[in-house]
Amino acid sequence: MVVNEKEQKRHQQKHSGPKAERKKSRKQLGTPAGDDERKRNPKAFAVQSAVRMAKTFHRAQDLKAKKHHIPLVDRTPLEPPPIVVVVVGPPKVGKSTLIRCLIKNFTRQKLGDICGPVTIVSGKKRRLTFIECSNDINTMIDLAKVADLVLMLIDASFGFEMETFEFLNICQVHGFPRIMGVLTHLDSFRNNKALRKTKKRLKHRFWTEVYQGAKLFYLSGMVYGEYQTQEVKNLGRFISVMKFRPLVWQQSHPYVVADRMEDLTDPEMVRVDPKCDRTVSLYGYLRGTYLKNKGQVHIPGVGDFAVADISFLPDPCALPEAQKKRALNEKERLLYAPMAGVGGVVYDKDAVYIDLPGGHVNQEQEVRPTTELVQSLISTHTTLDAKMAASKVSLLTSGLQESRVWDPETQRERRKAVFTEEEDDDDDDDSDGSSEEEGDEEGESEEEDEEDEGGNKREEEETVPAFADSEDELEMSEEEEEGKGEQESEGEESDSEGEEDEEDSAVEKGDLKPIDSGHCSEEEDLCYESAGNILSIQWSLRWKEDLQQKASEAFLRQQRAAPNLRKLVYGTVAEDDDGEEDEEELGGLFRVSRPEKGKKHRADGVDCSRFDPDAARNWDLEEMLDSIRDCFVTGKWEDDQDAATLLKEDEELYGDFEDLETGEVHKGKAAKQKDQAEEESDEEEEEEKLMKVDDETQKNKRLEKKRRLKERFDTEYDDGDATYFDDLKEEMQKQAELNRAEFEDVDDETRVQYEGFRPGMYVRLEIPSLPCEFVTNFDPHYPIILGALGASEGNVGYLQMRLKKHRWHNRILKTRDPLILSLGWRRFQTIPLYHIEDHNGRHRLLKYTPQHMHCGATIWGPITPQGTGFLAVQSVAGTKTSFRIAATGVVLDLDKSVTIVKKLKLIGYPYKIYKNTSFIKGMFNTVLEVAKFEGASIRTVSGVRGQIKKALSTPAGAYRATFEDRLLMSDIVFLRSWYPVSVPQLYNPVTSLLMPAGQKDSWSGMRTVGQLKHDLGVRNKPNTDSLYKPVVRAQRHFNKLHIPRQLQKALPFKSKPKQDQPKGKTPKDLQRPAVIREPHERKVAALLNALSTVHNYKTKKAHTAQHAKHKGFLRQRDKAEEDKLKRQKEAKKKLYRMMGQKEKKSQRSSLKGAPLDD
Repeated sequence: MVVNEKEQKRHQQKHSGPKAERKKSRKQLGTPAGDDERKRNPKAFAVQSAVRMAKTFHRAQDLKAKKHHIPLVDRTPLEPPPIVVVVVGPPKVGKSTLIRCLIKNFTRQKLGDICGPVTIVSGKKRRLTFIECSNDINTMIDLAKVADLVLMLIDASFGFEMETFEFLNICQVHGFPRIMGVLTHLDSFRNNKALRKTKKRLKHRFWTEVYQGAKLFYLSGMVYGEYQTQEVKNLGRFISVMKFRPLVWQQSHPYVVADRMEDLTDPEMVRVDPKCDRTVSLYGYLRGTYLKNKGQVHIPGVGDFAVADISFLPDPCALPEAQKKRALNEKERLLYAPMAGVGGVVYDKDAVYIDLPGGHVNQEQEVRPTTELVQSLISTHTTLDAKMAASKVSLLTSGLQESRVWDPETQRERRKAVFTEEEDDDDDDDSDGSSEEEGDEEGESEEEDEEDEGGNKREEEETVPAFADSEDELEMSEEEEEGKGEQESEGEESDSEGEEDEEDSAVEKGDLKPIDSGHCSEEEDLCYESAGNILSIQWSLRWKEDLQQKASEAFLRQQRAAPNLRKLVYGTVAEDDDGEEDEEELGGLFRVSRPEKGKKHRADGVDCSRFDPDAARNWDLEEMLDSIRDCFVTGKWEDDQDAATLLKEDEELYGDFEDLETGEVHKGKAAKQKDQAEEESDEEEEEEKLMKVDDETQKNKRLEKKRRLKERFDTEYDDGDATYFDDLKEEMQKQAELNRAEFEDVDDETRVQYEGFRPGMYVRLEIPSLPCEFVTNFDPHYPIILGALGASEGNVGYLQMRLKKHRWHNRILKTRDPLILSLGWRRFQTIPLYHIEDHNGRHRLLKYTPQHMHCGATIWGPITPQGTGFLAVQSVAGTKTSFRIAATGVVLDLDKSVTIVKKLKLIGYPYKIYKNTSFIKGMFNTVLEVAKFEGASIRTVSGVRGQIKKALSTPAGAYRATFEDRLLMSDIVFLRSWYPVSVPQLYNPVTSLLMPAGQKDSWSGMRTVGQLKHDLGVRNKPNTDSLYKPVVRAQRHFNKLHIPRQLQKALPFKSKPKQDQPKGKTPKDLQRPAVIREPHERKVAALLNALSTVHNYKTKKAHTAQHAKHKGFLRQRDKAEEDKLKRQKEAKKKLYRMMGQKEKKSQRSSLKGAPLDD
């Protein structure tokens, strides 16, 4: 049976009536959604628990306060210097590859060898300087001080290595920059579960060291020797929108990371004396704060030097001009790396060097076998068994342990960091893989909200995906990518096409140069030499080719230099007024060249009247001039348009003028016609105005809506009344605006004289008297940093520090052992004295550093501001030790106010004893020494205290002393005194950059006493007094205690000596005699003993059997009882059922009512 279901009537919204009006008004006023419910049902939103509400409020305030940083004055210049991105990691982890991929991502250019700093333009307002950090501890320390962002590469297939933790600890001391972890070698995992587990373990360990939720990127694999494009693009996006908090040391000290070095020494001086001091100019972007000329700088690894001259140069890697566009074009994707031989134009003080091949680097990589195994076999220098024999495995007892593992692929020993907790972590259930990855997406997407402060804020957010740990997002299909952003893909397609064209053209030209990777064999060198000889022969024969073409080109160059079209047409040239006046002449021969002046007008300096001829034309001929005369303003353009006639007409039309004496205005014909035309146009304007009014009302409505939205946002996020924090922020902002406005309209030359060279400028520093080894042993792979020193930072003095031995360093530190400190810009060796403050304020010398506690340290070193962190290493040569960072600490004081004392025990012996007075000898040598210690407290080994009274004339150095009890002749008396210790004055800068090219990581300074003894084979002779000998003590007989009679009377009875006689032995007659049995009695006793044993055994056996039987009986009884209860239960059930049925029957019959008969 089919039922026709009636369709329900749909709800129709009210468009008129009071309810609709209310909704409309609410929408217009913009009432928050929750307000209506609160009004309707206020009890539901009332406070249920005051305590819970207080807790919630406190928690909200705590979270809010946690986000607050102390506001600092924003001193970033208008054009900030490039951000220093340091790529750190152990060898063979993929640092160079990652830098190359990032450079290719940002600039569409390929870079061969990563040598020195590489500066690129990554966006409209941001430049990046990439620096690769080697395994050398000196390089790690120096780069940690200047890094803005650290990309920490970790080999996921191997795990954490010691270098990672060493660099993290260096960063913690010198100001923590932004750190991003990058996991590589993920393609070596075949099992997906093992990959997830490894990722999770490494991520949580990384979070422990950096902070919870620190960014960790995954580079899943390589394609043709490069990382996947999408992953590198994501990493590049995060780098380009990252925000940085200023670090205290960097903000208070100007510094330059040199990207170029030139030797300015006179060649004649070098020829005469190759070891003479050199004058060097170093180039780089100024960072930190303002730098004054003629100051003092420290070059880590070289020493302190005075700057002879500083000048600023045009920016070699300038930011693109401010234009409203989303992406940079090809010309604006600049790359500047002079040490790597890249960069188009190189500016100097008096010259400009132009690299002819242009900005693009088309270099052919050295042809080497692609298989890693074959590569490693080619580049190996020692046999495998020799390396295996040299390898060691050492274990640490503390939380971090190092195991040295020989890696056959990379042919090197790797320092694996092993944690004792890792075994426990591995056993965790890995079932929450997917949920964990989702959690990562939430945690790691926090930093995406950090974007440029420019206009395209939302656009940036859309283009930057919430890059999480999961590979699913990275492995997107092409369709999804195209759907996401067409604009971006179009731009990139054009870029990539251009790049391919360039590569093709470069291959066709055949001008590719091979790069020596530094690992080629002798045969390859010979091949290159022979190739060079062949090329030189070919070039020597080619000079005769194309002589006609060369001649025509020379003629064109001559023609190009001469003509000026303005002069040819008009007969005059507008002179540049500024240039003539400012040029100074020296002696009528030389002119002072000022490249900085030209820098200002460089943009406007292109003279459009200068014409570069593309064909050979002689402009001296009159016919040639006539041919182009009508192309100008003064010529005849068409038959009816001639410049001369038009000028006359203009004078007639616009011939109105004003009589300045009378003030009367005389108008020409044109002006009168103009008045009539204006009246006609007024009517048209009125109509246009009406149209505009409608547009204005619409615009006002939109503005009003925006204003309301902003007010809602402000009320929601601002607390109405401004807090102290807000006032402080506002004050800092005003200060920053004031700083910017002060010198805004002043040119750079004048500004530099008042405020110094500002950060962001590309400067040239000339430094005289540098050691010749700096130039001769120069290696661009090691960074050169010029750190400016403050007013007193060039002096050397005493420093008080608080120091703690690092918990992962496996040996405690000994006082007076030389230690290499990294403090401020400097790395130097010094001799510290460790001490601890006692409760009475005394600073007691310690022989060794405490195990898990801070202690004081006093050194002789460079004056550094208080609160500056430092770290200590015992050696900077190689990686012999497990964890190289020995200690960390902070500078407390800069004077010698603390006197360190050490304990001195003086020992003497009594030679005469009179009751409680004794004469002591052997402690002092003269009467004068005794006089200095009169009144000092002394004590014996047995604990009897006393005091020095007066010196005795004989023997020399003896004195009289009183004690609280009579001494014995065998007693030893000692005096505890404190002796002041002087701090050794050693300041030995680490000059690692002056070492030869391959030995820069093998600098060694003063050796410790232990190292000296080990190297010289000296064994310690033990002190005979310190050796343990068997102690032979004579038996001592003490006299009987004698109590005087008077004292005995006064004593209570319990303490009185008793006169009782000791009990004698029991007399023989009272002792019980021993019973000796007869042989027959013994036999009887033995038989009875045996019978009793058998009886006891039988009884025990019968008891056991009876117990077992009883147990069985009890079991049967319990079973019978159980069955009985079961039966009873069944019977009861049956009975109750019958009773229930009967009751139901009776109820039913009662409900039917009385029978009819009744």
